[in-house]
Amino acid sequence: MGSVVTMRSCRRYVLLVFLLFFVRNISSSVTHYSIPEEMKEGSVVANLATDLSLDVKTLNQRKMRLDIIANKKYLDVNKETGELYIVEKIDREYICTTKSSASCYLRLEVILENPLRIFNIEVEILDMNDNAPQFRRDAIHLDISEATPKGERFSLSNAVDPDVGSNSVKTYHLSESEHFNIEVQTGREGSKFADLILTKPLDREQQAVHNLILTAVDGGTPARSGTASVIVHVSDTNDNAPTFDKASYNIKVMENSPIGSLVVHLNATDLDEGSNSDITYSYSLYTSEKTQETFNLNPSTGEITVKGMLNYEDFKIYDMEVIATDKGANSLSGQCTIKIIVEDMNDNHPEISIKSFQSPVNENIELDTVIAVVSVSDKDSGDNGVVDLHIPDNMPFKLRESSDNYYELVVSEPLDREKVPEYDVTFTVRDRGSPPLSDNETMTLELLDVNDNVPHFSQSFYTIRVMENNAPGALLSSLTAFDPDLHENQYLVYFILEKEIANTSMSMLFSINPENGNLYALKTFDYEIEKEFLFHIEARDSGSPPLSSNVTVHIIIVDQNDNAPVIVSPWRAHGSVVEEKIPRSTDKGSLVAKVIALDTDSVHNSRITYQFLQVTDATLFSLDQYNGEIRTMRMFSYRDPRHQRLVVIAKDNGQPALSATVTIKLSTVETAVKAYSDLTEVPLEYDIFSDLNLYLVIGLGSVSFLLLITILVTIVLKCQKPKASKAAPPCRNSVLSERNSTIADSTLVSNDAYWYSLFLAETRKGKLVVRQPVPKGSRYIVSSLPRGTGLTDTSDSAASTLQVRL
Repeated sequence: MGSVVTMRSCRRYVLLVFLLFFVRNISSSVTHYSIPEEMKEGSVVANLATDLSLDVKTLNQRKMRLDIIANKKYLDVNKETGELYIVEKIDREYICTTKSSASCYLRLEVILENPLRIFNIEVEILDMNDNAPQFRRDAIHLDISEATPKGERFSLSNAVDPDVGSNSVKTYHLSESEHFNIEVQTGREGSKFADLILTKPLDREQQAVHNLILTAVDGGTPARSGTASVIVHVSDTNDNAPTFDKASYNIKVMENSPIGSLVVHLNATDLDEGSNSDITYSYSLYTSEKTQETFNLNPSTGEITVKGMLNYEDFKIYDMEVIATDKGANSLSGQCTIKIIVEDMNDNHPEISIKSFQSPVNENIELDTVIAVVSVSDKDSGDNGVVDLHIPDNMPFKLRESSDNYYELVVSEPLDREKVPEYDVTFTVRDRGSPPLSDNETMTLELLDVNDNVPHFSQSFYTIRVMENNAPGALLSSLTAFDPDLHENQYLVYFILEKEIANTSMSMLFSINPENGNLYALKTFDYEIEKEFLFHIEARDSGSPPLSSNVTVHIIIVDQNDNAPVIVSPWRAHGSVVEEKIPRSTDKGSLVAKVIALDTDSVHNSRITYQFLQVTDATLFSLDQYNGEIRTMRMFSYRDPRHQRLVVIAKDNGQPALSATVTIKLSTVETAVKAYSDLTEVPLEYDIFSDLNLYLVIGLGSVSFLLLITILVTIVLKCQKPKASKAAPPCRNSVLSERNSTIADSTLVSNDAYWYSLFLAETRKGKLVVRQPVPKGSRYIVSSLPRGTGLTDTSDSAASTLQVRL
């Protein structure tokens, strides 16, 4: 037990010795410094090495450090120099948030090792006037009645300044005002606040809102301040009575003003607001019932309108008194007097009376003819009773005054129903009042038609093209005319003007519908006989007397390819083969035969070309496609067959093309006389004037003479009879004779080239061509006679005959 006590005592002793050693190294004194807030970073506060008697050289070895108690590190120690300096700006208001104490400290500990030593340091942060006073709200609103007595006080919110001491709020200032002032008060904790004092009674009607500026100033150097707006709204009280713009009104109104028309708009004003300014209007007891029945007063707007009829002759002046009352708790009122004077006006319209009016009239009525008689009147007097009568300026009439207030309407310009069929004549009468009154009366004048316009065709010349072979009765064209007249003067009748040319009447060829002008063909036209017609169409109205006009019509017959070529040489019977004999010794290029075809169509359609359809030996013969000449391409050889068969086709140029063919059978014979191979050779041999040929020549001369006599007689007969016009050439004003033959006689008679070619072709074969007429004069016989040229086979030289129907 005793040993245990001894051990505990030893431990306590050692612990006490250690504690005394540690306490001996802690300084019990506190080093105090004072610095202002907001010092710049790096600013030196003090030299701790000097103030704490420390060796500057040992600060690093002893690991000197600085701890700030309960705050961020605002300060630090330079271990090289031992200086205490500012690390970050110090804001006193941030460190010491309460204003209960005027002092604000930063507590520091400086710790060194080897040996361990701790120093306590207090840095007092001195306040700087770095904050301005600030109000909690930028605007302070106060509602004060205009009935508030003078001297009334109103509390204002105070300003706050984070600074302390003399740097906090010291006083308040108010902007200049004749109605308000302030009194600065001190609170329990020394805070300052201000009371707003009313120094002069308010009048809302003069100034409804007062804008003041309250300024709080601290005691720092230099002093800082903060402001707030004090807005005083003055509440209204019913202290103003309604007032009219005028105390009395003199109003003039015209009689017969319409019901509801505005007489006057009364305007009473009340300087109060809200219900205190709402005004109602009413008649006073001094206003008569007659006035109240005649005029209506709107209690809300103050408008006085006409309620009954105003007549100057009945009542000239109306007197009334109107009261305006507000709707305040203690209502106030104002009044005015009104005198309404009724003025006379031009209230009677002029009158028009039509005494006589003549309608309808003929459009060819003479000038200065009286159409109507009109009288005018006005019940007003003076200028209001003087009237003037007018009609529109753009009319072919004029007014002529016959006596007092009587006027005549007469024709001043020629009338034309086709331009203007009727006139609406408006008589306008106007008095000279102010404003003038007028009246009008409209009468319709109708014009009767007179047949004074001739029918008019849309064209002066019509050219109509008609395709040949048309159907009889086909519509060619519609030739219509227009007549601007009316009724029977407008009804037109169309007909063809009879004109005989070559004893042919137009009505036999054409027909026109007398009602609508449709032109029809009565027959089928053939371009090869008739090529054109020229005649006149007349349109005549049904007026009395009738008027007419005519138009020229030119009918042009358009050709169709309706005629096939007709082969006239070499001639052969229908469907037979033409047989020809030629010497076997014929030279190359010799004319063997000539195919001639005729086409009675127009030039374009009648253009004929020739070509071989079949040929026995294509190397032996050639065919000219334009003149139809068949010539030898070489001389005959012993290998060539005796008989050659040639089929020639003659084709026209129409669409579609028409054609005709001829088959020529050539036989070669031996001859002792050289054949003629060219047209320039000796035309005839010595025996051409044999006895037989002499008779043929005499016969040919006789036939030619008879033919000439026949042609002359035919021409004379055709000039006298309608059906004898076969040889007459076509012209624009004549009708060609009807075609009764395939080939026109005039073509056969006058076409000397054809007969000459035929003559040469037959002569080359040793034959003589003779044309002989037959009885009735409807045919020609073209004879080809043998000439006795010494052919070995005379039986093949028999005469051949070509019959052409005319």
